[in-house]
Amino acid sequence: MISKDFFAALDELEKDKMIDKSIFIDALEAGLVSAFKKETGEARHIMVKLNEVRNDIKVYAYKIVVEEVVDADKEVTLQDAREIKKSYSIGDQVSDDVTPNQLSRIAIQTAKQVIMQRLNDIRKDRIVAEMTEKEGEIANAKIIGIDGDTVKLEIANVEMTAIMSGQDRVPGDRYIIGRTIKVYVKNTRVSGRNPQVMVSRSAPGLVKRLFELEVPEIKSGEVIVKGIVRDAGNRTKMSVYSENPNLDAVGACIGQRGVRINAVVNELNGEKVDLIPWSEDPLEYIACALSPAKVRMVQVEEEGRSAKVVVDEDKLSLAIGKGGQNVRLAAKLTGWKIDVKAMTSANEAEMAGSQSEFEEIENEEVSDVVEITEVSEVADVVEIAEVVEIAEVIEVAEVIEVADTKAVQTEE
Repeated sequence: MISKDFFAALDELEKDKMIDKSIFIDALEAGLVSAFKKETGEARHIMVKLNEVRNDIKVYAYKIVVEEVVDADKEVTLQDAREIKKSYSIGDQVSDDVTPNQLSRIAIQTAKQVIMQRLNDIRKDRIVAEMTEKEGEIANAKIIGIDGDTVKLEIANVEMTAIMSGQDRVPGDRYIIGRTIKVYVKNTRVSGRNPQVMVSRSAPGLVKRLFELEVPEIKSGEVIVKGIVRDAGNRTKMSVYSENPNLDAVGACIGQRGVRINAVVNELNGEKVDLIPWSEDPLEYIACALSPAKVRMVQVEEEGRSAKVVVDEDKLSLAIGKGGQNVRLAAKLTGWKIDVKAMTSANEAEMAGSQSEFEEIENEEVSDVVEITEVSEVADVVEIAEVVEIAEVIEVAEVIEVADTKAVQTEE
């Protein structure tokens, strides 16, 4: 069997499918072996060799030389083999060229099925390996179908369908067939014959990766994301930190005139993002995490990792948030149970007593109570850049509203 066009077609397949030609040849050989056996009923071992130099295909039937024959159809004794050729030894193959002039249509169809199955297996393994490497990353995907709460997408540059379940969708997002969106690759799993890529738009990791795309300092490691929690579609709180005292971690994430954070918010369809300066001091960290509310006092109990927070009465609902969202996210971000109370006369007396204690102790470390009359007073601790007049937190919705001003100021 000789065909120059056949080998030229292999070159085209290699370019089109991005699969090495040697893999195609291996698959073809296996397919032709199956086809020849079905066509001829040959009981001996069959070997097919594709020779690219001579542009030909050869089929060989062979037996293995053994000391004692167990299967006469596939084995031959050394004595019998040496009657054919004296140089044969144990383990050699005694072969005959049985290349047919052509195969029947049934045999060709059999070969095609074997080849396609091999190629599908190779493609599946390649895609699973490629997508496994992309786990935890962002990918561009085109929406190709919607089935109830499940969205089907096609990952760009990968011949594979991705699945977004109902819990991975963001409430309020519009999913339109043909639209390309950014998704977070959760994992790749093999279910039945086909692998599936599970993606998400609600995962906190999506927000982190979006900031990495917009903030070079995060990508380089100069700014570290210490924690991130999310109520998808409503609010995200992300704490950031830099070991470089000259680098403002929050300001780097905001960008000049809010350009960096606005890009993230636009991708999230207006979801609010609070940027929190991380602190190893739980008092300061908890106070900042409750932004946009201004905290008056924080008191912690290390044993139960619980904190009592006092805010002005008119800021109580802001600190708690709708349905408890703000305080719940703050608690998840900091890892502390947080109980928020409004300022009362008793609170004021307690704060006054705490202030007197601070003045008496002076240089001694005080770890259980701190007075924070204005959140902005903590700004000097974290050294926020002048372009951002308030250090602790950025309320994204308001950053957008004042994007044309020279400074970004957040107050709720």
